Amino acid sequence: MLQQDTTTRNKRNKSADTVSLATIDTFNFKMSKDSLTAPVVYHADDSMVMDVPQKKLFLYGKTSSVKYTDMHLSAPLIAYDQKTSLVKAQLSKDSVGNVVAFPAFVQGDSKMVSDTIVFNMKTGKGLTKGTYTHQGELYVYGEKIKRVDENVFYALRGRFTTCNLDTPHFAFISKQIKFINKKWAFSGPVHPEFEGVPVPIVLPFGIYPLNAGRHSGLLAPTFTTNNQYGVGLENLGYYHVFGDYWDLETRASIFSYGGHRFTVRPRYLKLYRFAGNFEFNYLNTKVLDVPAAKSFNIRWSHRIDNKARPGVSFSASVNAGSSKYNSSVPNSPVQNFQSTMTSSIAYAKVWKNKPYNISITANHDQNTLTRLVNLNLPSVNFSMNTIYPFRREEPIGPYKWYENLGIGLNTQANSKTFFYEDTTTKATKQIADNFKWGAIHSVPITLSLPSLGPVQVTPNVSYREQWYQQKILRKWNTDKKRVDTLSLKEGFFAERDISFAVGATTRIFGMFTFSKKSKVQAIRHEIRPTIGFSYKPDINKNHYQYIQSDTAGRMQYYGQYANNLYPGFSKGKAGNINFGIDNIISMKVRNKKDTSAGAVKKIVLLDGFNISGSYNLLIDSFKMSNLSISARSNLFEKIQITASASMDPYQIDPATGRRIDKLVWGKRPFSLGRMTSGGISLQSSFNGGNNKSGGEDNLSIPKKRGVNLVDDFGNAMNDYEAETQYIRNNPGEFVDYNIPWDISFGYSLRYSNFLNANGSFSKSLSQDVNINASMNLTPKWKLGANGSYNISAKEIGMVSMFLSRDMHCWQMSVNISPVGKFRYFSINISPKSAILRDLKVNRTRSFMEL
Repeated sequence: MLQQDTTTRNKRNKSADTVSLATIDTFNFKMSKDSLTAPVVYHADDSMVMDVPQKKLFLYGKTSSVKYTDMHLSAPLIAYDQKTSLVKAQLSKDSVGNVVAFPAFVQGDSKMVSDTIVFNMKTGKGLTKGTYTHQGELYVYGEKIKRVDENVFYALRGRFTTCNLDTPHFAFISKQIKFINKKWAFSGPVHPEFEGVPVPIVLPFGIYPLNAGRHSGLLAPTFTTNNQYGVGLENLGYYHVFGDYWDLETRASIFSYGGHRFTVRPRYLKLYRFAGNFEFNYLNTKVLDVPAAKSFNIRWSHRIDNKARPGVSFSASVNAGSSKYNSSVPNSPVQNFQSTMTSSIAYAKVWKNKPYNISITANHDQNTLTRLVNLNLPSVNFSMNTIYPFRREEPIGPYKWYENLGIGLNTQANSKTFFYEDTTTKATKQIADNFKWGAIHSVPITLSLPSLGPVQVTPNVSYREQWYQQKILRKWNTDKKRVDTLSLKEGFFAERDISFAVGATTRIFGMFTFSKKSKVQAIRHEIRPTIGFSYKPDINKNHYQYIQSDTAGRMQYYGQYANNLYPGFSKGKAGNINFGIDNIISMKVRNKKDTSAGAVKKIVLLDGFNISGSYNLLIDSFKMSNLSISARSNLFEKIQITASASMDPYQIDPATGRRIDKLVWGKRPFSLGRMTSGGISLQSSFNGGNNKSGGEDNLSIPKKRGVNLVDDFGNAMNDYEAETQYIRNNPGEFVDYNIPWDISFGYSLRYSNFLNANGSFSKSLSQDVNINASMNLTPKWKLGANGSYNISAKEIGMVSMFLSRDMHCWQMSVNISPVGKFRYFSINISPKSAILRDLKVNRTRSFMEL
C-alpha cells in the first residue's frame, strides 16, 4: 500500500522523483552492433537439438526451415551457429544411399537447390556445392557457387541451358560464370555439349542478357549464303532505348559480291495516346556481273488510341518505294513474290450529339511489275445521318406517318493521279498531267410507312449532283474516219439527277413436317420476295451528243462528261419494275447428343438462293435487264459453297451474232437466258484428333522474337502482326502435334462470255485449286505441303513443303519450294528459348529466274 501511494503521489507531482519517472518512461535496451536486424524463425519437422554453451542449434526433419527477413532455407539437416551467424544445410540419404531431400534456399525471385549450403545470415554471403538455380530462361548448374549478395554470384565449372530436364539435351560448359540477377551473365571460354557429348567448338567468352523488358544492346547478325549475292553477314545492328516513349533500331547487311543494305527503324509509343513506327530501307544490289542497282523502301505505321480523343480516329499504314526493291531483297523468297505496295492514311471524326461525321483518306498503290503508281490524294467523305424534321420533340404515343419522313446527306470528293517510274518524263509532270478531281452529292429522302399486314412498303426520293473538271465535245472526222475531240474545256461543271422509287417486301413461310419417329422432323422453306418501281426523268439529255461513230454510218451517243473522275449520269428516261426473290431452306433433325424428349437441331441447307432483275417500261427495246443469280450454302457445316451468275434474257441473231429484241423464253420457256458471266467457289477443311493442343511440349511455338521481328518486307510490326507473319512464312515451326492430320482445299471457277461490238463472243474459263495438308509421321515428326494449280492454264503456282521435328527444347524445320519463278530451300535448327535465338543453324538457298 505504501508503494502504491508513493507511486500515486509521484504521478501527481512530477518533480517529486525525476529518476524513477525517467526509468519507467524510456524502458530501452541497447542493441549490440553484432546482432541481427530481425528475428530468426526456425522450425524442425522431426527434432531439434540446442547446444546452449556453444550457442548452436540443430534442426532435423524433411521440412525443417530457417527464415530471416526475405531469406528462406529449408533442408532435412540444418545447423545454426549464433556466434558466427552461419547456417549450414545438408542433404539426407536413406539406408541404401538414395537422396531423400535436398537443401533449398529462396530469396525474392532467386531459388537454389544444392547438395550443401553454407550461408552467413548477417552478410548475405554464401557458398554452395552441387547447385541448381534458375535465372530467367537459363537453368544453371555449378559444382561450386559463391554468393556475394542477393544480386551477384559466381559459378565454378558451371553448365547452363534452356532445357528444363534433369539431364538436359544440350548445355554450354564454362569453368567460370558470373551472374548479375535479372541483368547479365558473363562467362570465360565456353563450349557446347549435346546429350552429354562435348562438341569441339570453343568460344573465347560469352555474354548473355537476362534483363526483362526493353533495354539497349547489340543485335546479333546471321551468316547466309546465296548463289546470286554470295556470302552475307545480315542484320548486324544496335537497339537503343531513348526513354519510355521511343526507341531506335539500326541494322546493316553486307554481301561478298558487293551488295549491302541499311535499315533505320524508330518506334514510338505513349500509353492511351498514340503508337507507331517508321522505317527506311536502302538496298544496293550487286548480282555477279550485273551492274549495281539501288532501291529504297519506306514504311510508316501510326495509330491513336480511341480514348485519347473520343470521336476522332487517325491511322496510317504507308508502304512505298522503288518498284525493284521487293524482287532485290536477298534470301526473302516470299517477299520476292510481292508485286504490289499499298498505303493508306485515314482521319475520321464523329460530332458528339450531332448527326454529322467526316472521313479523309489518302491512298497509294503501286505495281512493281508494270511500275505504275496510283495516288488518291485525298478522298473526303462527309455524311449526315437521317434526320426527321417533322417529328415532335416530346412525342406522345406513336409517330404519325409523316413524322417518319427522313432526309440524309452524303458527299464524296476525290482527286486522283498516276505516274510511271523510270520513264523519260518526270514524275512531277506526269502527276500534274494526269490529275483528276470530282465530287458527288446525294440527298436520300425516305418514308417508312406502317405495315400493310405482312407487307412493308417503303417509298424514297434520291437527288444527286456531280461536279466535274472538264467538258468534252466530239465530232466525226470524215478525213481520218474517226471520232475526234472538237474542244476540251477545263473548269467547274455540274450535273444533276433525280429519281423516285417505292418498294414492298414480305416473308412467306412453308413447312413440311414428318412423323415423330422420323430422324428429320421438319423442312422449312422461307421466301423473301421484293418488288418495286423506280422512275428517273431524262433531265440530262442535252449533255449527250448523237454523232456518227464508224465508217458504216452507225450513230452513237457520247457523253460530254464521260472522261471525268465520275462518269456522267445515264441518258434517257427509266421506269423500272424491280423484282427479286430470295429463298432459305432449313430443316430440323433429332439431336443425337441430347436424348431429352423433343430435342432437335436446326440445320440450314440453303443460306440463300436469290434471283433479281428489272424491267424498264420507258425504253423502246431491250426492256429487260440481265438476271442476277446467286446462291450460298454451308453444307454439313464443313463445305462452304458460293455461286453467282449473270444471265442475258435476249436471243442472238445467228446471222449477225448480235442481240435481238426477243426474249429467250419465246424459244425455250424454261431457260433463264445466256450466261454472260458466272463463278463458283468451294472451301472446306477437315482434321483428325481432338483439335486441341496438349501443352507447350507438344505445340512447337517459338517465343516472341523481340524488337527484330519484321514482315515480308523487312519492316517492324507489333507482336500480333509479327507472330502471324512468322507463322505464315515458317509453317514448319508452328505445328500442333496433337492433330494427327489436317487438310483444307479450295476450288474456284470463273466464266465469262461477252458480246463484242463486231458480233463475236469473247469467252474465258478459269479454274484454280489450292490445297493445304499436314500429317504426323510420328508423335514428334510432321510433314506438310501447300500449293495451287491453275487448271485452265495448266500451270503450277507456288508450291511449298515443310518437315518439322519437335526436339523438346529445340526445333527443326525444313522448308522447300521446288517450282515457280522464285524457288528456295531452307533448313533451320534453333532453340525454342528466345534468349538463344541467335544460336540457330540456318541454311537457305534461293533461286530466281531472271
